[in-house]
Amino acid sequence: RAKDVIIPAKPPVNFFSPRSPVLDLFQGQLDYAEYIRRDSEVVLLFFYAPWCGQSIAARAEIQQAASRLSDQVLFVAINCWWNQGKCRKQKHFFYFPVIYLYHRSFGPIEYKGPMSAVYIEKFVRRVMKPLLYIPSQSELLDFLSNYEPGVLGYFEFSGSPQPPGYLTFFTSALHSLKKALESTSSPRALVSFTGEWHLETKIYMLDYLGTVRFGVITNKHLAKLVSLVHSGSVYLHRHFNTSLVFPREVLNYTAENICKWALENQETLFRWLQPHGGKSLLLNNELKKGPALFLFIPFNPLAESHPLIDEITEVALEYNNCHGDQVVERLLQHLRRVDAPVLESLALEAPAQLPDPPLITASPCCNTVVLPQWHSFSRTHNVCELCVNQTAGGVKPSSVSMPQCSFFEMAAALDSFYLKEQTFYHVASDSIECSNFLTSYSPFSYYTACCRTISRGVAGFIDSEQGVFEAPTVAFSSLEKKCEVDAPSSIPHIEENRYLFPGVDMTSTNFTGLSCRTNKTLNIYLLDSNLFWLYAERLGAPSSTQVKEFAAIVDVKEESHYILDPKHALMKLSLESFIQNFSVLYSPLKRHLIGSDSAQFPSQHLITEVTTDTFWEVVLQKQDVLLLYYAPWCGFCPSLNHVFIQLARNLPMDTFTVARIDVSQNDLPWEFMVDRLPTVLFFPCNRKDLSVKYPEDLPITLPNLLKFILHHSDPASSPQNMANSPTKECLQSEAVLQRGHISHLEREIQKLRAEISSLQRAQVQVESQLSSARRDEHRLRRQQRALEEQHSLLRAHSEQLQALYEQKTRELQELARKLQELADASENLLTENTWLKILVATMERKLEGRDGAESLATRKEVRPKQPEPSSTPQLPGSSPPPANVSATLVSERNNENRTD
Repeated sequence: RAKDVIIPAKPPVNFFSPRSPVLDLFQGQLDYAEYIRRDSEVVLLFFYAPWCGQSIAARAEIQQAASRLSDQVLFVAINCWWNQGKCRKQKHFFYFPVIYLYHRSFGPIEYKGPMSAVYIEKFVRRVMKPLLYIPSQSELLDFLSNYEPGVLGYFEFSGSPQPPGYLTFFTSALHSLKKALESTSSPRALVSFTGEWHLETKIYMLDYLGTVRFGVITNKHLAKLVSLVHSGSVYLHRHFNTSLVFPREVLNYTAENICKWALENQETLFRWLQPHGGKSLLLNNELKKGPALFLFIPFNPLAESHPLIDEITEVALEYNNCHGDQVVERLLQHLRRVDAPVLESLALEAPAQLPDPPLITASPCCNTVVLPQWHSFSRTHNVCELCVNQTAGGVKPSSVSMPQCSFFEMAAALDSFYLKEQTFYHVASDSIECSNFLTSYSPFSYYTACCRTISRGVAGFIDSEQGVFEAPTVAFSSLEKKCEVDAPSSIPHIEENRYLFPGVDMTSTNFTGLSCRTNKTLNIYLLDSNLFWLYAERLGAPSSTQVKEFAAIVDVKEESHYILDPKHALMKLSLESFIQNFSVLYSPLKRHLIGSDSAQFPSQHLITEVTTDTFWEVVLQKQDVLLLYYAPWCGFCPSLNHVFIQLARNLPMDTFTVARIDVSQNDLPWEFMVDRLPTVLFFPCNRKDLSVKYPEDLPITLPNLLKFILHHSDPASSPQNMANSPTKECLQSEAVLQRGHISHLEREIQKLRAEISSLQRAQVQVESQLSSARRDEHRLRRQQRALEEQHSLLRAHSEQLQALYEQKTRELQELARKLQELADASENLLTENTWLKILVATMERKLEGRDGAESLATRKEVRPKQPEPSSTPQLPGSSPPPANVSATLVSERNNENRTD
C-alpha cells in the first residue's frame, strides 16, 4: 500500500462502576480533576491504564478504601492512557498505577506502599491527620514508647486560635510523609510509548510505616516533661542518644528545615521491609550490615493497638539499653503496663529518679554444655551442667538452669572446662557425676561440672509430665555391633526450657544492653506475614500454619541462619531467649538446614537420591556408601551418571549403596560439605568418621571407582565378623589411647597459650605503632589543611589574574578594532586624494586650453576677416557643414572633458 492504514483507538469506557464512590474520568479529563481538587480538603487521584494488570488488581482495593472514606476524601480515577486525553498529553508516567494524594494546597504526595485497601486507607488517614494530639501523660508515654521516631511540638492555643508556628509545624508533618516516600520505589508495570511493558526492578524499601510521627502538646505542665518551655518549640525524642530540641537560633523555622532536621537525627529501633519480589539489592544491602533478625508478624494497619509489636519494641529497647537509662526504664514499665509513680520530668537535663527494680533472687550461675560428637569424652557423657563460683562441695542441679551470670564469666568457665576434660572421663554411667576444678584465670574461684549420659534420640529425652532429663543406660560408642549412627542429639534450646522447667527463675538482667556486650549485634527487621510469607517459607517456616508468626536470624558472614522453633509462640520471652542463644560464645542454636522434599524421589532406583532429611538415614547406615555431590548447574556432573549406574549394577545392593545429593537444594552440616563439584566421598561401614575423598587428579571411571572402594573398604567390618562383642581389655586399651590423646591435646593447648601470649605482645607493639601512626596522621592532616588553605589562596589569586588578563585582552581587542577602522579610513582618504589630484590636473589642463582659445579668438578679431579654411577636407561638389553641427560637436567635446 502507498500509505499505512492505522486503526483508530477505541473510545474509552468506564473503568469503575457508575455506582462506585470513585469518580471515574475515563476520558483523561485532567483539567476537570484539577478544578474539583481545589474545592476539596483531601483528594486521592488514581492514575491508571485500562490494560494494566496491576491497575485492574488495584481497582477493587481503591474501591474498598473509597467506600470507607468517601464522606471525608474525594477519590478520583483518571485514565492516563487514552491518546486524546489531556492526562496522556501532560503526564508522562513510566509505570501504572500511580496514586497522588493532596491535602488542600499541599501535594502531591505519591503513595508507594502495598496496593492493599487497609494500607491505602491507613495512609490516607495519616495524611488527613498528620498531627497526633497529646492531652495527658499516659498518651505522652504511649507516644514516646512507640517504635517510630517521634517529634513533639508545644503550642499555646489560649491566646489565639492559631499560634505562631503551628501551620509550619503542621506542614512539616506532611513534608515528612512526602520525603519518606520519595526515597522508595515500588514494583509497577513499566510502560514505553511503543506499547511494550516490563517490570520495574528498583528497590522498594520503607513505606510510611517507617516515617517520623508528629505530635502536638498544648498543656504547659505536660510540655515541661520533655524540656519544652516556649510556645512553638519542637522536640525530637530518641531512646538511647540524647534527645534534641529544634535549634531556632541556628536554623530558620520552616517546614522543610524541621522535616530535614527530624529525618537526619532520627533514631530507629527496627525497620519495616517491603520487598517487591523482583530482582533487587534490598535484602543484600541490609544483610551486609551484620547479623539480621527477621520477624514475620501479621500486621493490620487499621488496628488501634498492636500487642505483638509492643512486645517486640520492649525487646528492642532492652536489647539496646546499654547504659540503663532511666527514661528507657520508665518507658519499658509503661509498655509492661506496670503501675509506677507519676514522673515529674522526662527532661533530658534532669531525668526522673525511678524506683530501684527488685533484686533477683540469688541462684547459681549455671549453664548447660552440650558436648559435640567428636569430643573425647562425649562417648560416655554428652551433657554437663557447668556452674560458676560454687563451693568445693559442689552442686547437683535438678534441672537445666538458666544462664544468670555475665557473658565473660561463663566464657571463662567453658575455657577452663575444656582444659580439664580428662577429669570427667569415666566409664558410662547412669548417674550424675560431679567434679570440681579451679578456674584457669583465678586461683580462688571454683567451678563445678556435673555430667550425665543423655540419649541422642528424640524419644525419651524429656519426660512430658515432669520435664526432667532421663538417664538411659545405653551409651554411645564407636565399637557397637551396629553399623549406624543416630540423628544428631535433640538437646533443647534455652528458649525451650522456660516451658519445660517452669520452676526455674526467668527474671534475668542478662538481656538488658546485650547488644553492647557481644560481637554479634543484631539488626531487627519486621515484615508483614500477610504479604511476605513466601520469604518466611524460604527461610524455614511451615507452609501451612494457622498463625503466621516466624522469627529467623540470618548471618551472611558465617553463611548460616537459625530459626525459632515454629512450635513456640512468638512472644517476648521466647524472642529474648532466641537472641541470647545466638549471642553467647558457644551458641546452642543449630544451623537450620533447608532441603528438598524426599517424597518426590522414588526409592526403587539403583542410585539413591539423598536429601537433607534422609542424609543420616541413608549415608550413616549399616552399609558402605559412595556419595556423589552434584548440582544442576554443574556441566560435568551429568556425564558421570552412566558410570555410577554401572557401578551400582556391579555391587550388591544389600551391602553397598550408591547415592548422590544435590547440594544446591540441600544443606548439610559443615563437616559434610565440599568445596568443588563433582566430588565423591566414601563412607565405610563401622567407620563413618573415617570417610575418604576420591582423589581429584584421578579420572572418575568404573575401574578406578572399584579400586578406590576395595582399597578403603574393611572386609572385617562385615556382619559375620561383628558377632563377638568388644572385650573389657579392648575398652581399657581404648581408654589408654584416649588419655594419650588428651595429654597430646593439653600440650597443644599449652603451645597455643604461648602463641597467644606472643600475639598479645605483638598486639601491644602494633598498638604503639598505630598510636604513632595516628600522631603522624594528625600531623599530616594539619599540613594538608595548611596546604589546602594555601591552595585556596593561590586559586583565588589565579582567578584574579585570569580576570585581569581577560579584561586586558578585551581592551586590546577593542584598541585593535579601532586601529583597523582608522587604517581603513586612511586608505579611503588616500584613494579619494589621488582622484582629487587627477581631477585638479584635468581641470587645470582644461583651463589652460580655454585661455589659449580666448587669446586666439582675440587675435582673429583684430585681423581682417578672411574666409575661414575648412577644418575638414571637403570633397568636390560637397557643401560645408551647417552651423548646428559644429555646435553639437563642441558640446560633445565638453561632455567628454567633464567625464574625464
